[in-house]
Amino acid sequence: MKDYYKILEVEKGSSKDEVKKAFRRLAAKYHPDKKGGDEAKFKELSEAYSVLSDDKKRAEYDTYGRSYAGGAQGAGGFNWGGAQGAEFDINDIFENFGDMFGGGFGGGRAQQARGNDISIDIQLSFKEAVFGTKRTVTLTKNNVCETCDGTGAKKGSEMTTCSTCNGNGKIRETRQSILGAFTTVRECSTCNGKGKVPKEPCSECNGHGIKRSSEQIEISIPAGIENGEMIRMTGRGEAISNGTPGDLYIKIHVERHATIAREGTQLMSILNIKLSDALLGGSYQVETLDGNVTLKIPEGIKHGEMLRIKNKGVPGAGSKRGDFIVKIAIDIPQKLSKQAKKLIEQLKEEGI
Repeated sequence: MKDYYKILEVEKGSSKDEVKKAFRRLAAKYHPDKKGGDEAKFKELSEAYSVLSDDKKRAEYDTYGRSYAGGAQGAGGFNWGGAQGAEFDINDIFENFGDMFGGGFGGGRAQQARGNDISIDIQLSFKEAVFGTKRTVTLTKNNVCETCDGTGAKKGSEMTTCSTCNGNGKIRETRQSILGAFTTVRECSTCNGKGKVPKEPCSECNGHGIKRSSEQIEISIPAGIENGEMIRMTGRGEAISNGTPGDLYIKIHVERHATIAREGTQLMSILNIKLSDALLGGSYQVETLDGNVTLKIPEGIKHGEMLRIKNKGVPGAGSKRGDFIVKIAIDIPQKLSKQAKKLIEQLKEEGI
């Protein structure tokens, strides 16, 4: 005895739209083509939906009750399997699920075929990542055949109607199931969905329109890119017959700098200064990515204090650059000469 309302997790008074939404949600969870799917549960869901989505069957089910619906042939000679006489188009249920199940239910609303994406890694120096750069890579991948421009036909040859699909580009198949006749539509493998085939195939790509070849691609890497970021180049992935090419993804790896660190658009380094310069002030050369910059140390500066060099950081929005932050580290001598100790003692007497 099956309770179709319970199976679809809906109330008895639920509308057809609510029933449909419930089925789509549960079918997406239990579909056997999906990882962790449950074929038996999916069939049960499909059976429940085939009844509750049909006004006549639903009325009969509500009238005869759960025990009556539990048997496919029912009692009193009534044939519950009436669905076998009509087509149940699964495309109507999964029209918004895209490629969730690998295209198994593709129909007239199916998305255009798409080539595979390609992923590569690029190593940048710290300076290249800050200021941006260009890189040229050579990739061996499926490209549109340059000889036939992707038609698959020999130059000057005509294109003829595909005899397998009669020019439709798709093959419609109907098969019987426990719910009745299921109709699916798939791309014709003879013409790859084009509906036409070359009378004389291109000798370079054997009529496929796609050829594996090497291609040089220039990659523009923007200023300020960070380690681990991904650049996407639309349409620079694998080409596919009668479809759109995939994308190229470039993952960025940035080398560490020996003395400079980064935080957002700011660059930072540590500057070691003498105790005397901390007390009396002085000038030091600071290494930046633009070259050395003279930094004035104010007298009485404290250990750990930060000094700012403006516009020497990372380019940000509107080409405005961040700042270069210098953290002061005061060197405390481990050993002192007798003369130095004497001077320090005098400073101590002065309260310093």
